[in-house]
Amino acid sequence: MAVKVEDVSPVKKKILFDISWLEVKKELDTVYKNVGKKAKIKGFRQGRVPRDILESLYKEHAEDEAISNLVNRYYWEALKENKINAVAQPHIDQNGIESEKNFSFTAIVEVEPIIEPTGYVGLELEKEKYEVKDSDVETRLEEVRDMFSTMEEVEVDRGVSDGDFVVIDFEGLVDGKPLKEMKAENYLLEVGSERFVPGFEEQLIGMKKNTTEQIRIKLPDDYHAKNLAGEEVVFSVTLKNIKEKKLPEIDDKFIKNFDKYESLDDLKKDIKKTLEEENIARANSAFKGLIIEKLLKSNQFEVPQSFVNRQVSYMIADTQRRMAMRGIKRDETPERYKEFYDHYKDEAAKIVRTTLLLKNIGEKESISVSDQEIEDKIRELAQLRGQNYDSLKESLESGNMIEDIRNEILNTKVFDFIEDKAKVEIVKK
Repeated sequence: MAVKVEDVSPVKKKILFDISWLEVKKELDTVYKNVGKKAKIKGFRQGRVPRDILESLYKEHAEDEAISNLVNRYYWEALKENKINAVAQPHIDQNGIESEKNFSFTAIVEVEPIIEPTGYVGLELEKEKYEVKDSDVETRLEEVRDMFSTMEEVEVDRGVSDGDFVVIDFEGLVDGKPLKEMKAENYLLEVGSERFVPGFEEQLIGMKKNTTEQIRIKLPDDYHAKNLAGEEVVFSVTLKNIKEKKLPEIDDKFIKNFDKYESLDDLKKDIKKTLEEENIARANSAFKGLIIEKLLKSNQFEVPQSFVNRQVSYMIADTQRRMAMRGIKRDETPERYKEFYDHYKDEAAKIVRTTLLLKNIGEKESISVSDQEIEDKIRELAQLRGQNYDSLKESLESGNMIEDIRNEILNTKVFDFIEDKAKVEIVKK
């Protein structure tokens, strides 16, 4: 066998194979021998069928199997002998077997790029530090208060005001034709929330209960449903009820909603602590983002498309899962997949580049992750989730997620290394 390796790109190699007819013939003989053992042909004892009869009946099957065997055997041998670390299934190109001729095929494989990381030591960085003010605590306290609000029906005879919650039936028509996607009954809408078609909520103001009005709206040119973009829609709207939000008083009675607080002061202290933790997490996230931007700017390299496709698939699956949790039906049509793919591909490529770069910095600086560190991380996760350690570990192993844990720890250690070697200025916010 003759093998030649060519570089197609920094992340792609082409392997050319030329296998002698002698080896091809041996493989065909083996295949036909196995076929003959199983073939049941009238007039012949099983295992005694002449070769020419087998060829007349099973030639295509035998050659396909021989090709598959030859490709698999010599492909994996070539990877090992040439120290090629393929990261995805190869693209095989071959023209079949011809009698008395060598069998040739090519395999195009993707590989990780060779990266020599640079520019990660001595970075000049700003790290934000947020201070929690009393006004921040009061704002969060109002958010907590809002969580315990109630919706009460407006008893007085008045029109809709900004901030009211209305219960409406509506139907939209374009050119006099009703639209299924613009019809609903008992729809609860917060007036002023800007969640509906632009211009709709404003026209509800002043409308009274148990009345029906026509609302005309011109949809924006960039409306998500392209067939309706720029069209005028006439809505028939019936106002069935007006409700307003009632907020509880912040007093001793309100504090009784929480078992862990004895007083309003305890609640405020806990809110302040939570805000401080959130600010630290936000600052760390922004700091990591700044490091990544600087690293990617000084390290330009191509990444395997299979890695990007895999990352996009993860992101799409996560989006579909979150949509399902919100009651949105899964849409797995090719058109929807392409829409998702186009949306995520650039971010996915950035994630892949970052992952490969951090991995190579870790290797260059001899930063590694021990099995004990992985064990400790799993115990930490088990405690946070209130799960049994052994069952969580088993679940992670069955889902092939242990490597994800290792990468997460490695990335954290690499970021810490970069920060330790950087010139960091703390900026108060």
